[in-house]
Amino acid sequence: MSSATELETYTLRPPTLDDLPTLVELLNLCSQEQIGQAGFSVSDIQLEWQTPGFNLETDTRVVWTPANRLIGYMEVWDVAEPHVRIFSWGQVHPEYRGQGLGTQLLQWAEARASQAIAKAPADAQVVLNQSGLSTDTLAQALFAAQGYQLTRHFWRMVIELEGPPSAAELPAGITIRPYDPATELPVVVQALRDSFKDHWGYVETPFEKDLQRWQAYITNNEYYDPALFFIAEDGDQIAGISLCWSALTEDPAMGWVGTLGVLREWRRKGVALALLQHSFVELYRRGRQRVGLGVDASSLTGATRLYEKAGMQAVRQYDQFEKILRPGVDLRTQSVA
Repeated sequence: MSSATELETYTLRPPTLDDLPTLVELLNLCSQEQIGQAGFSVSDIQLEWQTPGFNLETDTRVVWTPANRLIGYMEVWDVAEPHVRIFSWGQVHPEYRGQGLGTQLLQWAEARASQAIAKAPADAQVVLNQSGLSTDTLAQALFAAQGYQLTRHFWRMVIELEGPPSAAELPAGITIRPYDPATELPVVVQALRDSFKDHWGYVETPFEKDLQRWQAYITNNEYYDPALFFIAEDGDQIAGISLCWSALTEDPAMGWVGTLGVLREWRRKGVALALLQHSFVELYRRGRQRVGLGVDASSLTGATRLYEKAGMQAVRQYDQFEKILRPGVDLRTQSVA
C-alpha cells in the first residue's frame, strides 16, 4: 500500500489533448478488468470534452506517477442549470486501487462540485452523484467511506437478434418516421424534455442550453445516423421518440437505443413498444446482432416491464450513489404526478 508520502509524489493536474491516447489506454485497462471489454475510444472522450459548458481545465484531473505513468482520472459534470444535480466519474489503475488514490480523487471531485452551490437556487438541495458497477465492491466501499448513500440501480438491457425482428405493431392512428435533421432537432429536444419529466431525477434546464448540447453531441458523435432518430406521430402531434446510435465502442455489433420516450398523453397505448420494435428492425437492417439500452431499474413509468415484454434482458447493473452537498428543497422528479 502506498504511504501518504508516496501519494504526495504523484502529480494531479488537468489533462490536455495530448494525454488522450494514454488516458484511453487507462480507461480500457479498467474496462477490461471490470466487464471484459474495451469500452472507450479517443473519439468517445473527445466527444465528452467538447460538451458545451464542460471545462477541461476545471472539470477534470489526471494522476501521474514520478515515472510518468498515468494511473488515475476524474471528471465532474456541472454543466446544466440550475446546478442542483452534479455528476462525477473516475477510474484508478487496477494496480493502484485500494491505496488512497481513489479517496483523493473523490475529495477533489467534491470540492469542485461544491462550487455549484453558489450557482444553485438559494433554497435548493445540491447533490453529487457517483456511479459504478454493482460488482465493484471496492468502489462501493470507497463511496460509503466518503459519506455517499446508495440511491438507485440502473440496468443495461440487451436483446439478441437471431433473425429479422417482427415488424412494429402500430397503435391506431400512430405512424413512425425518421426525423428531418435539417429542421427538427429543436422539436425532438422538446419532445425528449416533455417525455422525461416523469423520469426519476429529472430537473428542468433551459431549453436553449439543452439544444446546444444536443447539437454538439450529434455533430461530433461517430455513431450518429439521422436515419436512426425516429418520431412517432398521432396526426401532426409527436407522441414519442426513439433516438438510436449505430453502435457502441465496446460492442460494434450492438445497436444502441440511447433515448426512448413517450409523452404522457400517449403512454400505455403501445407507442413505446412500437417505437422499440421499429428500432430493432432498422438496427438489424444495418447488420446489428443485438440491441441494448440503459434504464432505471425502478422506472417510474414501468419501462423495465416494457423492455422485458419486447424480449430484452438485464445483463449488467450500475449502482448510483449520492452525497448531499447542501440540504434544501429537492427539485428532482421523485414520483409521477
